[in-house]
Amino acid sequence: MSTSAIEATESNQEYKRLIGVAGIGWAFDAMDVGLLSFIMVALSKEWGLTPSLSGWLGTINLIGMAIGATLGGILADRIGRKPIFLYTLLLFGIATATSALATTFVVMLIFRFLIGLGIGAELPVASTLVSEHAPEHSRGRAVVLLESFWAIGWILAAILAYYVIPNPNLGWRAALIIGGLPAIYAALIRKQVPESPVFLAQQNKKQLKNKNIKLLFTQYSKETVTLWTLWFVIAFSYYGMFLWLPSVLVDKGFDMIRSFEYVLMMTLAQVPGYFTAAYLIEKWGRKPVLMIFLLGTALSAWFFGSSSETTSLLIWGSLLSFFNLGAWGGLYAYTPENYPGVIRGSGSGAAAGFGRIGSIIAPLLVGVLIGEEMSYQSIFLIFTITIMVGIIVLWFVGKETKPETTN
Repeated sequence: MSTSAIEATESNQEYKRLIGVAGIGWAFDAMDVGLLSFIMVALSKEWGLTPSLSGWLGTINLIGMAIGATLGGILADRIGRKPIFLYTLLLFGIATATSALATTFVVMLIFRFLIGLGIGAELPVASTLVSEHAPEHSRGRAVVLLESFWAIGWILAAILAYYVIPNPNLGWRAALIIGGLPAIYAALIRKQVPESPVFLAQQNKKQLKNKNIKLLFTQYSKETVTLWTLWFVIAFSYYGMFLWLPSVLVDKGFDMIRSFEYVLMMTLAQVPGYFTAAYLIEKWGRKPVLMIFLLGTALSAWFFGSSSETTSLLIWGSLLSFFNLGAWGGLYAYTPENYPGVIRGSGSGAAAGFGRIGSIIAPLLVGVLIGEEMSYQSIFLIFTITIMVGIIVLWFVGKETKPETTN
């Protein structure tokens, strides 16, 4: 075997290993976010929280994610993708485990902000790191496969919620301690995560300067408008719907344990959603896949909000999981490809940070609307309309980033 062939094989193995290593961290992120949706139900009962106060648990977490995404992207372009990935994994792992000690609502809010800070910074940095290691012909698929670990994390969260939270000997505190495992994981993998070759090349050229961020709003303004819109509508709809999903089912007449069981069943649909998007994204391109999965999300949201019977709720809830999480996978693959390496971390982080504004608003808004006794049909119609706006912007403003050499 020639030297070039050996190097190509080693590189191929390295990026696949990186997907696994970063993917486990990604799953822990999802497990924490997923646990929050279930813990909101438990804390509402234990601490007597109103829907509006419960909404703040999700909102403060997402404020942290917005700040973390923006700062994490900038720092990833400055000091590297690898250290930001590891430090933020450590931050949110420790904060999650420590939050199990919270005895008041305010203390829990502080911990949720720190957790969000770590998760928000890690996600766009991890996707950028994988994107810059993957071969061009499979770059999009690699990032979607990374994003598929989110489904694993949500499934773990649903399992913990079903078996741990209702258990009087364990409860939500035990679930949070388990959610702190990423702190240990970060320490174990620190030597196994390779730095991005793109970052190393740019560092040698001394190209990383503040003025490059201005390119987001000048030379790459169309890309920025497209990505910021997509991130906003997808984050708004996802966090508005999924953080409240267990609570919605409880309001529709199911007890806490039964609602957790149904959410687990719906969550399983995320896995084929990711794998379908991963397969199609290199066949059809980024834009078509994103548009199809966004349209599927919009329609599923409308029918789920209008449903009241168990079978209908499970069908449309599962389709909602399938399409929405497939859209997330496509978005993470699409985002870094819109920018050159010199501003890729900053551009991806800024888009994610802006999107988190939508995710900040949504949980709080849903809490207020539920408190005002607005119907779930009307609430989910808001998400349907928002997603349609994203489809329109992507169609008219967004560009296709699928490499021409891809088969």
